[in-house]
Amino acid sequence: QVQLVESGGGLVQPGGSLRLSCAASGNTFSSYDMGWYRQAPGKECKLVAAFTSAGGSANYSDSVKGRFTIWRDNAKNTVYLEMNSLKPEDTAVYYCNKAGYMGTYCGVNGDWGQGTQVTVSS
Repeated sequence: QVQLVESGGGLVQPGGSLRLSCAASGNTFSSYDMGWYRQAPGKECKLVAAFTSAGGSANYSDSVKGRFTIWRDNAKNTVYLEMNSLKPEDTAVYYCNKAGYMGTYCGVNGDWGQGTQVTVSS
C-alpha cells in the first residue's frame, strides 16, 4: 500500500503561486497514474491534474488548464503540482492519490494523505 504525505499549501494572494509536493512511500509508486485532487467546502472531490506512470502524459481539468502543471519524479517517489495565477476559487484542501478516484469526498480513508490547505485571498 502506498502512503502519501502532501505539503506546500498556504495562504497566497490572487495571482500568486504555490508548489505542492506529495511524497509517497512504497516501491510500487511508479506503477500508478497519479493525480492531484481538491475539495472545497460544500463541494465534491475533484481531480484537477493527473500524470501517467510512464510516458509523461499530463491531463488537467478545464478550471486549471494553463495555470497548473503536474509532474512526477519516480526516483524520489514524489509528485508535484505547480500552481500559478491562483484565483480565490482555487481555495480548497489539495490531496494526491492514484488517478481515477470517482468518490464524492477526498481523504476518506487510509488510502489518502492528510491533504494540504490552499487559501487564495487578498
